[in-house]
Amino acid sequence: MRQTRSVELGTGLFVLLGMAALLFLTTQTTGSQAFSAAESYSVTARFENVGSLKDRAPVAMSGVTIGRVTAVEFDPQMLNAQVTFQIDSRFDQIPDDSDASILTAGLLGSQYIGLQAGGSDLYLEEGSEIQFTQSAIVIENLISKYLFNSGGDSE
Repeated sequence: MRQTRSVELGTGLFVLLGMAALLFLTTQTTGSQAFSAAESYSVTARFENVGSLKDRAPVAMSGVTIGRVTAVEFDPQMLNAQVTFQIDSRFDQIPDDSDASILTAGLLGSQYIGLQAGGSDLYLEEGSEIQFTQSAIVIENLISKYLFNSGGDSE
């Protein structure tokens, strides 16, 4: 009887530690750090599909976090998603023809916005809208395209 009791306690402790480890990983990979820029400016971009992009997701350029997403909303007139984000005012020379892509970071797949610099002499400012965007890649769509395309090749 004593043997079974110690096995049950060991199993329970193992499960409890596993759940604690998952909780720790979840809190460390969700990008929940507050965006703490003294001054920032707001920019919007429209996407056909935002995937699982959330508020407080990072906005990065060349791998450096320069801002945070503040809102992800559906626009019923344009029938697409409008994403609003804040950029630290230290980064005030981002060309206005830059493009925004929704990218995936890490193994758990948290998504963020990646900006690619354009070549314009005009810069993003408060209220600007990024015109060139690339939506999130949806794995299910890629798989279905592959399956339907490969099915028609047999002759």
